[in-house]
Amino acid sequence: MDNSKKAIGVFDSGLGGISVLKDLKKLMPNEDFIYFGDSAYAPYGVKTKEQITKRCVEIIDFFISQGVKAVVIACNTATSASANYLRKKYQDLPIIGMEPALKVATQGVKNNNIVVMATPLTLKEKKFETLMHKFRGNNKVVKMPCPKLVEIVENDLLDDKNVVINQLKDYYKNVNMNNLDSVVLGCTHFIFYRDYLNEFLPAKTHLVDGNIGTCRHLKEVLEEKDELNKENNIGKIEIYNSSDDQKYMKLSNKLLAR
Repeated sequence: MDNSKKAIGVFDSGLGGISVLKDLKKLMPNEDFIYFGDSAYAPYGVKTKEQITKRCVEIIDFFISQGVKAVVIACNTATSASANYLRKKYQDLPIIGMEPALKVATQGVKNNNIVVMATPLTLKEKKFETLMHKFRGNNKVVKMPCPKLVEIVENDLLDDKNVVINQLKDYYKNVNMNNLDSVVLGCTHFIFYRDYLNEFLPAKTHLVDGNIGTCRHLKEVLEEKDELNKENNIGKIEIYNSSDDQKYMKLSNKLLAR
């Protein structure tokens, strides 16, 4: 089979990666995508590096069995824990990961106050520390672990405004909101909170995420390999989930249409 006609695999610890899938589909509408949500093993953010890597290997082996031409790790936590290992193990398969968009948030600014919202594991991994040392400069960066925001998405409570706002208030209770310049959304689940955050945060606060940068990177890689699907038809999306509970399939489609 011509590689350009093959699908692209996208996976996450649960359903947050659907926010990346939506942006990928907008950027490359001709492509076929296979999405795998690992809801049976979610959340990744409180698991060990070894546990996460084992799951990532099993998911990528599934993608390979489906004949994909590239894989997007649509999960900052899985990228932090496993991306380097996965790229060595699957050297012939382009694997695109994600990281908190601290570079974007700090570009061209000094003395800014920046909050990075992410999972506990992402924030404590060496990969994030390296990112901090490289791009923080003289900006103040506050790490904010937000595991409950992952649970709200996974439990289909995203439309419950009281639940969301109360949780945001709890996370931000020790933050000086008047001096907050940027917030980095360092988990793909958190993209679904953009409207809430725009309402909750001061008007001058910039929201930054890595979705578009990741999508563009994948497109560039496929262009270099001459593996973009150039046909004019709209590509299809297949969704899988490791949980037998059908609520996750329903919620996946709900988030995709959101």
